[in-house]
Amino acid sequence: MRYQISGKQIDIGEALQTHVKTELGETVDKYAGRPTEAYVVFSRSGHEYVCETVVHLSTGLTAQATGRANEIYAAFDAGCEKMGKQLRRYKRRLKDHHKARPDPVELSDAGSYILAATQDEDESGAAPDSPIIVAELQAKIPSLSVGEAVMQMELAHAPVLVFRNEKSSEINVVYRREDGNIGWIDPRAAG
Repeated sequence: MRYQISGKQIDIGEALQTHVKTELGETVDKYAGRPTEAYVVFSRSGHEYVCETVVHLSTGLTAQATGRANEIYAAFDAGCEKMGKQLRRYKRRLKDHHKARPDPVELSDAGSYILAATQDEDESGAAPDSPIIVAELQAKIPSLSVGEAVMQMELAHAPVLVFRNEKSSEINVVYRREDGNIGWIDPRAAG
């Protein structure tokens, strides 16, 4: 597994990097099988250390966890424990999806834009025609089944996931509804 361990305005020593590789490696190997890469970012938020961990699995799924504590090692350990709980919860489903999928998940490129919040009126008193684009990014759209998409959304703690449905090859969306249920948008079924 490839590791990228970094700190936002924090020096990350060799001892912490070794600790991260050892503990995270054991946790992920125990539950997930073949992870491909892990990103671990340490930062400060007030008096706390924050550790954000993202692990990409060979099945194409991504697991994320965040840990917070007053000490940097404790922040990592909290995030690693959350990662272990997530992977343990989804272990059977991860293995079942991996058996049915001999090849990794196919990813398509797509544009991703961050739009500025619109003002009610501009200097002339009229509403603006279009919002200002703050950032233009590249995004990957995975080709998944609906069940895999829901699992990926839950593992990533994301409110929404855009994916290419393997059965129809159409772009679909799954999202968490306000009532706690999962919604699925399939444009093919609309008409």
